[in-house]
Amino acid sequence: MKKILEHIKKNEYPKFYLFYGSEKYMVSQMKEQLYKALISPEDTINYSYFEGKKTDPEEVTELAKTLPFFSDHRLIILDQTGLGKKANDAFLEQLKECADTTVMIFIEDMVDKRSKIYKYLSKEGHAVSFEAANEKDLGKWILSLLKKEGKQMSPKTLRSFLYRCGSDMFTLKNELEKLISYTDSRAEITQKDLEDLTSSQTTNQIFVMLEAIAKKQRDKVLTLYYDLIELKESPFGILALLVRQCNQLIQVKDLDSRGNNNGTIAKKIKVPPFVVGKLKDQAKLFQMNTLYQMVEACAKTEEQIKSGIISDRVGVELLLIEFSR
Repeated sequence: MKKILEHIKKNEYPKFYLFYGSEKYMVSQMKEQLYKALISPEDTINYSYFEGKKTDPEEVTELAKTLPFFSDHRLIILDQTGLGKKANDAFLEQLKECADTTVMIFIEDMVDKRSKIYKYLSKEGHAVSFEAANEKDLGKWILSLLKKEGKQMSPKTLRSFLYRCGSDMFTLKNELEKLISYTDSRAEITQKDLEDLTSSQTTNQIFVMLEAIAKKQRDKVLTLYYDLIELKESPFGILALLVRQCNQLIQVKDLDSRGNNNGTIAKKIKVPPFVVGKLKDQAKLFQMNTLYQMVEACAKTEEQIKSGIISDRVGVELLLIEFSR
């Protein structure tokens, strides 16, 4: 990212950028920064945006070869087109003929670093991986946003905010804007403000639910379930998240027993590093065979729901009662 900011500062750009990874907020921010630096707001002639797999490669490359009209640059954004992930030799050959004044931004969820297109774009341009930030970096970013607004948050409240709202930067920014507006002229954002205003993510509710299951707190388990139903979460969706959480705990227990550190575990199960510590703590509450039994019970309930033997709401409720017995 620092390199991109240097490119903007010097007004010197490579022909190609390849953005990939799970952190969509930072991808969006970098894309916007380049757009503002390269194209004036009223210029629609020298800017082209393509999205989706139906994008025509020939149309893209013809535009890329065209010199800009009364502008220093032509900008082409290719969002989730698949052309930055896999491309044939003909497309690669056409890219070599792009005008020096053209800047192309390829945006993909993931890439294959062994592919010809990745090797070409990273060699001739600049490839950047945008992955979920760790807790420390997210904390610094949140505090910097608060400082601009004359607000502050204690370290304890900050940890609670991250725990409640997850690690997605779009979600965090939206929740933060709500808190800033809610507290008005008051500088300190408190734990009570979080409880009054922020929407605890469903995944976090499932996390709390599993902890209550481990402690056999049936009333709490059912209260959390009914709360999710009130929030319009489908019982089938809740069941899927339960299976996902149990599978994550199984993976964490297994990888931890093999001596993997938190960073390695985070990469293997594709969660932010600071989440691994919480998963490891929760995994200690369960025996491995108990987790396997829970996954099997969820699969059986899913089959009963799909075959019409039982309704989804009652099926999941009975399952949770059984788990917390």
